[in-house]
Amino acid sequence: MEFTPLCFMLSVLMIPSECAKTAVSLSPTVSLSVSPSRSQFFKYESVSLSCEDQGSSAGGRVRRNTTKRWLEECPADWGVATAGSPCSIQDTFPHDSGVYWCESGSGEHSHAVNITVHGGAVILESPVLPVNQGQAVTLRCRYQTPPSNLTAAFYKDGSLVRTEAAGEMTIPAVSTSDAGLYRCSNSELGGSPDCWLAVRARLLLHPSSTTTSPASPPAPLLSLPRLLCGILVSLPYLVVTILLLERCCRSKGVCSEAKCDKEEL
Repeated sequence: MEFTPLCFMLSVLMIPSECAKTAVSLSPTVSLSVSPSRSQFFKYESVSLSCEDQGSSAGGRVRRNTTKRWLEECPADWGVATAGSPCSIQDTFPHDSGVYWCESGSGEHSHAVNITVHGGAVILESPVLPVNQGQAVTLRCRYQTPPSNLTAAFYKDGSLVRTEAAGEMTIPAVSTSDAGLYRCSNSELGGSPDCWLAVRARLLLHPSSTTTSPASPPAPLLSLPRLLCGILVSLPYLVVTILLLERCCRSKGVCSEAKCDKEEL
């Protein structure tokens, strides 16, 4: 199906602006590792990225999309290869912010993660990959220069959750309702960018089953963007069909009139 401009705009509007939702495939054999394991970095910090491919010893190649350039490959277009890591950025800059992923030799993609390089004094430390439902998660307000007062306010989807004197907030057992955009702020240094916390739903087992097979997922609902895309794609075929039917009816009408004239003669 052709990806029309309207479909593209609708899909872009569904993506958070600062820290995009992590894209999760069902069973990827290639995975991306980020060190340090977080999605936000201060300007001039270093970050290492590596790929692990269960189906090949070659690993994979790290690629990225940024606001300036798309489908860049490391180290051909950005970053450097170092000992122990096929790709690293020695000094990060805000233009390094973007979506990063691994691609195997067979073309399979890993989970995609959004990395944000912030020029300010505060960032939010949060899991770089989706966390499992029921898992304990700690969000930390990280300061480039520690203030005299470490108290931080934590927000979810723009609303204040709570204020912590130690500058960190722990969710003992996350649920799917905890997924959302988080940020933190300090009264002296300001706030961090928003970042998406993704939560994997727990797999449900059938009550009478003793195996670990997951329950069948519910049928997906047809979203408005998909519906509009389907209508736009099928509209040209509908118009052509109507025109052909009209032409056919006209042809049959001419033939019927000619036949009637012949019988009268």
